[in-house]
Amino acid sequence: MILASKSPRRKEILNQLGFQLEIKTKDIEEVSEKENVVDQIKDISWKKVIAVAEENRDEYVVGADTVVEIDGIILGKPRTEEEAKNMLRSLSGRDHRVITAYSIVNLAKNIDITNAVESRVYFKSISEEEIKWYVESREPMDKAGAYGIQGLGSIFVDKIDGDFFAIMGFPINHFIKTLNNLGITIESLNKI
Repeated sequence: MILASKSPRRKEILNQLGFQLEIKTKDIEEVSEKENVVDQIKDISWKKVIAVAEENRDEYVVGADTVVEIDGIILGKPRTEEEAKNMLRSLSGRDHRVITAYSIVNLAKNIDITNAVESRVYFKSISEEEIKWYVESREPMDKAGAYGIQGLGSIFVDKIDGDFFAIMGFPINHFIKTLNNLGITIESLNKI
């Protein structure tokens, strides 16, 4: 299976289940003309995967995209430390939506599926000292919404409604159900 993502978290999640992964990515413009946020994320996920699948027609290619959304505003990966701090301030003491879309494509087998999983994350109130400490750790700099639920950012989370792994960056349970619907069983995972 080819993972069309450089995300170490996605690789880790898939490796834990025995997937033998080859990493191949293509630079795409991560924008979408779709109006709905969920449709935008699905579109971007699909674009990442199809760009790799077109050059690997006989292979299963999988990829994903994750965003944090609050008050209708999408928070992607922060570009600067100040942007990370502002994102964390906007999330402090509030709940927000995390949307992860994933795509699986095998052009030779006519498989082209994209789904999205939505979760809600509730943050405690975060002090300026905590924000400064966290941003100085550099952890938020490559994560949508400027936090990693599986790392140091976990201290900000009061509770979640939804799929922990989707918040982390890949909804593995949902993905396995999709594979099962394609006739691919857990026993055959390491052969893909």
